[in-house]
Amino acid sequence: MRLTDGRRLFAFTVFAAALADPGLAAKLTDQEHTRIEIPRPADLPDDAALEAAGAVIGRIDIDIRNIFDESDSRERNGLFHLANTLHIRTKHSTIQAQLLFASGEKYRARKLAETERALRLLTYVYDARVVPVRYVDGKVDIKVITKDVWTLSPGISFGRAGGSNDTRFNLQDTNFLGWGKALQVSHGSTIDRTSDTVAWTDPNVFGSRWTSKFAYSDSSDGSNRSVQIAQPFYSLDAPWSAKLTGVAFDRTVSRYNLGEIVDQFNDNEQSYEVSGGISRGLIDGWTRRLTFGVRYDRNEFLPTPSTSTPAKLLPPDRTVSYPFVGFDILQDKYRKVGDENQIGRTEDLYFGTEVSGEVGYSNEAFGADRNAVMLVLKALRGIELGATQQLFLTGDFSSRVEEGRTRNLIADAGAKYYWRWRTDWLLYAGFSGTITNSLDPDMQLLLGGDNGLRGYPLRYESGTSRALFTVEQRFFTDWFPFRLARVGGAIFADVGRTWGSGSIGNSDPGLLKDVGFGLRLGNSRTGLGNVLHIDFAFPLNNIAGIQKFQFIVQTEQSF
Repeated sequence: MRLTDGRRLFAFTVFAAALADPGLAAKLTDQEHTRIEIPRPADLPDDAALEAAGAVIGRIDIDIRNIFDESDSRERNGLFHLANTLHIRTKHSTIQAQLLFASGEKYRARKLAETERALRLLTYVYDARVVPVRYVDGKVDIKVITKDVWTLSPGISFGRAGGSNDTRFNLQDTNFLGWGKALQVSHGSTIDRTSDTVAWTDPNVFGSRWTSKFAYSDSSDGSNRSVQIAQPFYSLDAPWSAKLTGVAFDRTVSRYNLGEIVDQFNDNEQSYEVSGGISRGLIDGWTRRLTFGVRYDRNEFLPTPSTSTPAKLLPPDRTVSYPFVGFDILQDKYRKVGDENQIGRTEDLYFGTEVSGEVGYSNEAFGADRNAVMLVLKALRGIELGATQQLFLTGDFSSRVEEGRTRNLIADAGAKYYWRWRTDWLLYAGFSGTITNSLDPDMQLLLGGDNGLRGYPLRYESGTSRALFTVEQRFFTDWFPFRLARVGGAIFADVGRTWGSGSIGNSDPGLLKDVGFGLRLGNSRTGLGNVLHIDFAFPLNNIAGIQKFQFIVQTEQSF
């Protein structure tokens, strides 16, 4: 299919007009949102007054609402009633285990806000509200309201990006029997491998703050076995953390040039970690944490049965084993918004500053095959630019220092800009850049249809540095067809390229550009991914072998 630039522009304009026309949206659906809204009682003192009075928490009422509200005539039909009947509603004890406060404790408004944010992060919760509803005799009664989503996923899923299909036959429940546990049994196929997987995740073992994860995959190119038992820093006030993990992963690694596989080898990896952390909690708006532990990571590289890569061209085996210490400094600064990265959902955006880092020393005395200083540093910052604009900055750095030289250095920087210039229109612009030095031979820095250049094949360009710029006009509507999914759309343009010669040489065809448009379906009834993307992307570079457009279908966690 071939469209001239003029026809593309016409198609984009028509698409934008249809999405932006409020009359069209009004004709197709109602305009009521499904987010939970609870007004604070007018006679209730404000939070500062309650805390100054030394109020304590009294009764805690937990209200867990079903997927569909059958008291609403628009959701009172046989199909929705059947879904509510078949759905096992979340247990009260499951929500109770997530609360960061208890009856008899001092009332702290920030504890309620943090609990609300934590509840909204759960895959089986669509929205949550935690509000004070009564103040009598020095006690504050609290109401916790959550809304369930459908979490059982039997059947077939399909995705397409960069000219490649992903399929999955899946039986998964992220709220098994209402306990908040996740069980998955699946058979899936991607461009890399075909896998049969069994996985179990428990975020609150026996109602505690301990978590556990177990997974086993039998793949066409090997297997993956992993286990993790941990108590994370579950809140800003959590005093300690602990983690024990083990992973054994056998897989085929493919190296790419212009979207084509040019080399393959097996990577047999084993990694283990024992770590912990301590913290004094939230003090003057900041949480400071100290972390420490030991890591072991071994990679053994072998020829694949189907290829004949000479041993001298294989990446050299690598074993690092090291104790480490780290820190995390986190500011308590969040704000609730809506219709930014989601459709019809409450979003918790971070407008604070967080800086974390680690330093470790790998040594032969710990079982390593090399002496190296291991370095990691991360930072992020959220900035409000008035009432309608926001800027989010991120940075990541990691490297090994061996014999005074950096190895496998990877430095990332990113910026995301949002401007709500109309109530239902949002302009988004994002930039990301990566530079590397002395990458391990088994690693590639890639750019293509699977990580930002939507008009090109996946893993198309490779190099030692990378830059990507995206601008996207997002449209939000009140269209709520069949009261199942909310509808939005986007017009976008991507520009990116790589530089430098990586492990298989230089595949840089220059600056790549694409434009496109897409439909967004905001999932409001299930926990199986928040936003469905259906995109048409058109490459603007005239390169032999590149299709004139890419059709992309994938489920993402954001717009």
